[in-house]
Order: sequence, then structure tokens, then C-alpha cells
Amino acid sequence: MEPVSLPAQSRVALCGGTHGNEMSGVYLVRELQRQKLEKVGSATLTTVISNPRAVQMCKRYTDVDLNRCFTDAILSSPVTDATPYEVRRAQELNTLLGPKGSVGAMDLVCDLHNTTANMGLSLISYSDQDCVILHIYRQIQRKITSVPVRFILLDLPLADAYSQDSLGKHGFSIEVGPQPHGVVRADIFNIMKEAVDQTLAWVQCFNSGSAFEGGEVDDVYTFVKSVDYPRDPETNEITAAIHPQLQDRDFCLLHPGDPMFLMFSGEIVKYEGVEVLHPYFVNECAYYEKSIAFHLARKMTLTIPPLQVKRD
Repeated sequence: MEPVSLPAQSRVALCGGTHGNEMSGVYLVRELQRQKLEKVGSATLTTVISNPRAVQMCKRYTDVDLNRCFTDAILSSPVTDATPYEVRRAQELNTLLGPKGSVGAMDLVCDLHNTTANMGLSLISYSDQDCVILHIYRQIQRKITSVPVRFILLDLPLADAYSQDSLGKHGFSIEVGPQPHGVVRADIFNIMKEAVDQTLAWVQCFNSGSAFEGGEVDDVYTFVKSVDYPRDPETNEITAAIHPQLQDRDFCLLHPGDPMFLMFSGEIVKYEGVEVLHPYFVNECAYYEKSIAFHLARKMTLTIPPLQVKRD
């Protein structure tokens, strides 16, 4: 592949507390603010507690899920007395970190999250063509060996991209788990910190002129669909839990006929799809309200070009 040259990543934003009860990112951002870390080599670093009201209350959100409020439609919606707090906050963050899709947006936005699912360390982004994000992912995957490192691809156009990381010219979320909401675990915190450290180290190397070789990146998962729990048709209450053979096995192979759910009445619900897929966000606590038991993905390998900074 032909080498690619891109502008320096001169303005970097690191965000925690987008969900107010996902504590690793909250405490990591607070620690960086305590240290007054505002430069990464030649790049400026902006640290943000994204949803301060939710953080103060130790809740995912106060009115609506902030990390679903960054579509173009919501960001451009008029503000009235009835506008939810998180929609107002999303528009404030768009002013601070964006505007989304503009030349004035942050060069790189990294948003920090925890999951109750057994997902190890995952990077989530919207494009399989973003050389910057994929090279960062490859560095993290090569340097961090204590936990599985994977890349989740959400194939959506920028206008429909709903999460905070989409505000930057380049952006991704770091998702680390399992960790209960409202709790900080040292091992999970340290994994997130190491991923952030590797991200910032890559930015420094890139901006200083280091050339990054092209090649394949593996363990890439592209979203296919979501699966809900079995539900009572009259009350809409769930009638089953994740089957023990699937629980805590995020990114395993799910074959036709494999057990998915164990009904509270004792029956087993099996996977009836024809394609072997990979479940992730299995039994995520925050997704019960979204009617999601887990997502399903296809595994793929991507090829990325050599990359270096563009000099004036």
C-alpha cells in the first residue's frame, strides 16, 4: 500500500465520566488534572469530565444517555426549557471539542468507558479507513499483553455517529471490563491507564516524525446486530438470563445450536442463526434498559498503509 502522510495530532482530548458511574475514566482524568498535564510533547492535552452532574450522582446519566447525543441531528437541535441536560451538555462539548466534522475540531478525541461485561480492553470507532486510530490500536495491541486487546468497528456515517469520540477529526473510545458500575478496581484502572499512556506515546512519536510501517491488524470485530432477552409478551419483563456457557465469554464463537439463554422456567434458548458470529457486551448492566442482552459481530482482519506525519 502507498504510504500516507497526515497532519500532526496537535490537539488531543481525553474524556472521562461520559457515563457518570464508569469510574476508571473519572479517576484517570481527575489524576491527570491533578498533575496539571496539559502537554504531550508538542501536542496540547485537554482533559474533560464529560457529564459532571452524573458523576456527582454516580449515575450513568441524569435525563438521557449522553453517549447517544452526538448525532448531527441532536447537536443541531434547538434548546428549550424542556431540553434534557445531556443534550445541552452534548452541545457544550461539541463547542469545546468540535464542532463535529469541522476543520476546527480536536485532532484526536479519546473517550474512556467501563463495562460490566468481560471484554478485556476494546477500542471502538466508526471507520475502517482511519489510519491514525488503527495505528494507535496496533501499538496498544502490541504493547499490552496482560489482557486481550480488540477493535470494534461501528459502520456508521459521521452524521449518525452518536458517541462523544466522533467530535474529533479522529476519535475512539476505550472500553475496559469487567468492572461493576460505581466501583473502581485497580487492575481495570491500570489497564485503562496503560492504554492511555500508549496512545499518548504514539502521538508523541508520530508528531516527532517517526514512520509507522503498514501491514495487517487483526482481532477487528464489525457490528452485525443486537440480541434482546426473551420477554413476556404481556409485561415485557425478561424471562431468562444469559446461559452460563455464554456468560463471561465475550468474543467467543457462537455456533448455531449453542445455548444463549437459560429461561427462569428451566428451558434453554439456543442460537438459531446460520452464521457463526462473536458475542460481545454480554450481559452489560447498562443495556438492560436498551433491550440488549449482547451484540453480535463478525471477525475480520484489516490492512493499513504506512503512516507518517505531513511536514509543511
